[in-house]
Amino acid sequence: MSENRTPSESRIHDSSGHEWPGTDSAGASGFAGRVRSAVAWRYGGQVAAQVITWSSTILVVRLLDPSDYGLFAMSQVLVTALAFMNGYGFATSLIRTAEVARRDIAQVFGLLLLLNASLAGALLVLAPFAAAYFREPQVAEILRVQVALFLVVPFIALPEAMLSRRLKFRPQAFASMAGAVTGASVALFLAWRGWGVWALVYAPILAFAARALALSVAAPVYTIPTVDFRGARAIITFGGALTLCQFFWIIQSQSDVFIAGRIFDTYELGLYSEALFVALILAGRFLPPINEVAFPAYAELHHAGKRLGPYFLRVLRTVALVVFPLYVGLALTAHEAVATVFGEKWLGMAPLLRNLAIVMPLLSLHIVCSPATNAMGRPRIYLTTSILGAVLFAGSFLVGVNWGPEGLTYAWWVAAPALLAATLTLTLPVVGLAPLDLARAMLPPVAASAAMGLAVAGTGAILPEIAPWWRLAVLVPVGAAAYLAALILVWPQVVRDSWTMLRSAREDALPEPPCSPASSPARPDRTQTIAG
Repeated sequence: MSENRTPSESRIHDSSGHEWPGTDSAGASGFAGRVRSAVAWRYGGQVAAQVITWSSTILVVRLLDPSDYGLFAMSQVLVTALAFMNGYGFATSLIRTAEVARRDIAQVFGLLLLLNASLAGALLVLAPFAAAYFREPQVAEILRVQVALFLVVPFIALPEAMLSRRLKFRPQAFASMAGAVTGASVALFLAWRGWGVWALVYAPILAFAARALALSVAAPVYTIPTVDFRGARAIITFGGALTLCQFFWIIQSQSDVFIAGRIFDTYELGLYSEALFVALILAGRFLPPINEVAFPAYAELHHAGKRLGPYFLRVLRTVALVVFPLYVGLALTAHEAVATVFGEKWLGMAPLLRNLAIVMPLLSLHIVCSPATNAMGRPRIYLTTSILGAVLFAGSFLVGVNWGPEGLTYAWWVAAPALLAATLTLTLPVVGLAPLDLARAMLPPVAASAAMGLAVAGTGAILPEIAPWWRLAVLVPVGAAAYLAALILVWPQVVRDSWTMLRSAREDALPEPPCSPASSPARPDRTQTIAG
């Protein structure tokens, strides 16, 4: 596998016969257009899939009990813990490489099949031990069925990588929608028929299968897998680093349920896990598509010798403009949102959701940092922050669990800010930015969100006692109007820039500031788990 490509080479090939333009000549405008198209399709597909999923979830959550979600969360600890070895990192290594040979694809395919077959066997062996740890015998039955998830992974990871390296996200969008429709239909039907927790178990399995089928049709792999890994050092080194990062991410993201599952009952655990699920919809569902597009885009820019700082800063500001107001609004209207969407039996989730929403903007910024350094061939930065995240979150959860579900949410208040500070400290110098550059970029979304928060809190304080959905109907437009007014009146250029990114197909979809010549020197933070 060739890992070096001079900036003067303007076309990149892979073994499937596709070629795509570099970014050092007239192809730059085409590159910007392809990035914009990739973002549009990746986000369009993600939004459509989430609309389908959430339409079903709102109905399913009213049919099931919090204890069903608590039981499912227990099973997910082991599934997710094993998933870090599912080989996504090896498939991702194909994205950042300038040239990919057929043998490289065969080796990755072989690694994926070997790893996931081994994980399926491990899950069968460990299932009874997990049930004993959580003192819930049904956990073992659930895990034995979830073995099927690992058997599907190779037929998702490899086609996704081959499509992503060419910034082709339209087929991925259709595959995501196919999986969402399948999973939503199965979950709703089984919940309606009274299957309880099994509605949550079978839905993702069939969703994965539908997605794998769609991706395999869009990007069929005609290469026979091989387990001869001679010459695969580049694949294994880069993919292994990302796999190790995923291991520490698993500790960070699953240690709360692992620790609390032995202390809380299934009802309490269900409230916490569902609150976290809702809070992570933006950070965990809508931000990974940015990383999936940003990683190959950053890699192509880096191969062309361009400085990544200006692009990285633009991504962070755009993310902040979207997630900051949404999370501030969710924190201020958590009670009304839970009562309206989930019903009265879930009201105990409201304070947990409020606490988590307050800290999620910081986690969101952390999530979108890693693609830039990974694309530059610096996965050690991602590894370092992953280790730190595992230590910070696991340690905080060990302390917070003594104060019940709310104590776990307060643990997030300690760990997330500390992790973001460390991530930015390591990332900003590598991409060529100073802390003041970041502060200037973050000022508009932070200030506008603060203005929105004051408007929503003030309006809520003077509203009479009315139904929760009526309060939402008043507070949401008030908050949106205040946020947009603050941006338009104080930072109109920010609004124009963001609108240009969405509407323009010109080269300035990813503009390079005139003061940053290309010759200047200069994570996927794959939050998706096997069950997600």
